[in-house]
Amino acid sequence: MTDFARLAFDAAPIGLVLTEQRIIRACNATFADMTGYGTDALTDCSFRILYASEHEFDSIRDIGLEPLRRDGAYSDERLLRRADGGALWCRFRARTLTPGDPLARVVMSFAPITTREAPPLTARERDVVSGLARGQTSKEIARALDLSPRTIEDVRARLLKKFKVRNAALLLSRLSDLGQ
Repeated sequence: MTDFARLAFDAAPIGLVLTEQRIIRACNATFADMTGYGTDALTDCSFRILYASEHEFDSIRDIGLEPLRRDGAYSDERLLRRADGGALWCRFRARTLTPGDPLARVVMSFAPITTREAPPLTARERDVVSGLARGQTSKEIARALDLSPRTIEDVRARLLKKFKVRNAALLLSRLSDLGQ
């Protein structure tokens, strides 16, 4: 990489990551700062470190795999776990360099939505919020998580109360404002 290319990569205003089979091969300082890890700590590390559970790590992969294979690109909003255990709500974009094997080599960008503090979310709340952010109904979220729709409705109701909002659209807006 030329000096200018390296400077642009490291100083980019968004987090940039190159992965091979979900192993971080390179990341910029912005991404390291966002997550609270050093670039050396992240290099050659599994992306699993940035998710709260193995289930969350696997389900995120499963959601984006087909669009990467079909279109070569995928984007969403997602929660990452920081080194301090806090949550980072960010806009995520990915482009595969190998559409036949979409995870073989992927370039990703991460842009934090905001940085204000918010109440912590449980793993189940994160699952529900992620589904809502993808535009899924409670039934679709329940099916994906192998839970009853009533359970999802209960979690949604707790989230609405926790964030003092009246509906899912306002909840997602509030979470975006809070950086969750």
